[in-house]
Amino acid sequence: MSSEPPSGNRPSGPPSGPLSGRGSQPPASSGAGEPTRAGGPAEPPGPSGPSGPSGPSGPSEPPRPPSGEGPVPGGGAPGRPPRWRSKAVLITAGVLVAAALAVFFLRQSGSSGGEVLLQAAGSNGRDPFTQSTAKDYGSSASAHPAIPAGGGSGPHNIAGNTAGLYGGSRNHANCDVERQIGYLTQDQNKSRAFAGVVGIDPGGLTGYLRGLTPLQLRSDTRVTNHGYKDGSVTSFQSVLQAGTAVLVDDRGLPRVRCTCGNPLTPPVAVQGTPKATGDTWPAYKYADVVVVTPADSVMDVITVYDPDTGEWFERPVGTDGDQDRSVSPPKGGMSSSAPGRSSAPPPPGSSRAPQPPPPPAPPHTPPPTSPRTTPPTTPPSNPSPPPAYGPPPVRAN
Repeated sequence: MSSEPPSGNRPSGPPSGPLSGRGSQPPASSGAGEPTRAGGPAEPPGPSGPSGPSGPSGPSEPPRPPSGEGPVPGGGAPGRPPRWRSKAVLITAGVLVAAALAVFFLRQSGSSGGEVLLQAAGSNGRDPFTQSTAKDYGSSASAHPAIPAGGGSGPHNIAGNTAGLYGGSRNHANCDVERQIGYLTQDQNKSRAFAGVVGIDPGGLTGYLRGLTPLQLRSDTRVTNHGYKDGSVTSFQSVLQAGTAVLVDDRGLPRVRCTCGNPLTPPVAVQGTPKATGDTWPAYKYADVVVVTPADSVMDVITVYDPDTGEWFERPVGTDGDQDRSVSPPKGGMSSSAPGRSSAPPPPGSSRAPQPPPPPAPPHTPPPTSPRTTPPTTPPSNPSPPPAYGPPPVRAN
């Protein structure tokens, strides 16, 4: 058997050191094969560790890599990273994605850390878009908000077409829509920002506002309020006090708060009872708060209750009150009881009040004031003055 002498640029055989198992044997060649070992029959594979017998090694062979793996068949150098490193990269990426999703959902579900800003009916509030365009009609709704039936421990979902959900005064608008249009259209930046919140083109802002209906809330109502500050839109969760003047769309949703011109959208749900900040009023209870949900279909008219007069009337959508018409009390509407009826218990107390006056009357009679009554007897002799009024005919002359 003869073999060619090894060249200077390529190894003449396997690397020095112990055999690394089955993977260390080079593939068989179809032509004249190279010698497997220098002299003697091939030894059976031994343990794949650093110890064990080794055959004669060439003087120029480099040490084997500590990975424990055999040489790449054909003399190629390993180019791929270890599998453990690829797995670590995948695990790290998964952790980062999970953390990003957690932050996103926490922000969406718990806006402002679970806080709601209470805004009184007459206050401008935070980050107003414009000056107030509200009119002061039916302010008694603030002192006596309508409470939804059924009770409960949280906000009540009320459909936008519920009769009596909104209040107002017949033939009077609660907002000046044209002034609202003027305030927004005179500032192009605000106009674009407002249109972006409500999802319309800035060129259609005038038509959008004229299609809304000016009314007032009859219950404390949860909304997402969008303000304007330093050229940008701000958003925060808010409770608007009953009596607040708003513009309502054809699904019964409040869309604009007239005291500040801010656009409104449905509220973001929060877990538990959120912390209340901002204004305060005695009638506020989170359990009585209302969330308005859109009506199933587009409405042509809104059935309104006047808390000052107890009158029911209908207002066509997109009108200012000039087309209002009276209607009979509807069935299934929100409570229309007069605010003063809550003080019905006092009458029993009032019946006790008249009882004390009679006892003091007898003691006043005994005093000898009778002699003083005699002088007034002289006036009875004055029936003659009536004829003195007879001189009117003399005035005629």
